[in-house]
Amino acid sequence: MNGLTSRLALRLERYSPLGTEDKQALENEALEIRRYAPRDSLVRQGALVERIFAIVEGFACRYKLLPDGRRQNTGFMLPGDLCDTRTFALPYMDHSIAAISNVQAVLLTADAVRRLESVAGLAQALVRNSLVEQSIAREWMINVGYRTSFERLSHLLCELFERLQVVGLTRANACEIPLTQTEIADTLALSAVHVNRTLMELRRSGLVTFQSKQLVIHDYPTLRRAAGFDSAYLYFARSGEAID
Repeated sequence: MNGLTSRLALRLERYSPLGTEDKQALENEALEIRRYAPRDSLVRQGALVERIFAIVEGFACRYKLLPDGRRQNTGFMLPGDLCDTRTFALPYMDHSIAAISNVQAVLLTADAVRRLESVAGLAQALVRNSLVEQSIAREWMINVGYRTSFERLSHLLCELFERLQVVGLTRANACEIPLTQTEIADTLALSAVHVNRTLMELRRSGLVTFQSKQLVIHDYPTLRRAAGFDSAYLYFARSGEAID
């Protein structure tokens, strides 16, 4: 497969086996490619739903703005991630999506999605992709609502690491996470100062180092325990595999 759809296929086949026909169908629809610079808008809240996005490179985020300008990031889109295909059932967007780093994305129309959903293997994978988006959203709600700042940040780092790992973007115990402390704060409902203090606490505990957008995890089992992180909600275990 070409680079435009290989990570998307890696992600989707965690949910359902993909054959040659399925992967070829993905390539056939990867026709409209767009590049975005950091902070560029992919789509704004209130815009008509005309296309959805599959991220090829870079990080993007879903977010909502409060009337006073405060921002809450409600989800990250990483390489291999695809918007919920059911988005086309709604007339307009209820949130915005923006690039965090340089982003390369495949744009898919409603017709393109219908063609993908007509391919049996892809149809099941796309349904499960949509359901996993809901699962992640529920976990984020628990993260902000009930976990301590130490647990929140630890949990987010575990999730991002595992989502990058499944598409081949980790190196042993390290990966690139192009997030600023302010962007992390807007995700965890904390102040940037609080995020900075929590990162220092994680470093002093010997669990992680996060500098210059490079995450190094020194003790992953302990980090997972500290976060209360259970990867089952990501549904990355293929049928027949054990869930950690």
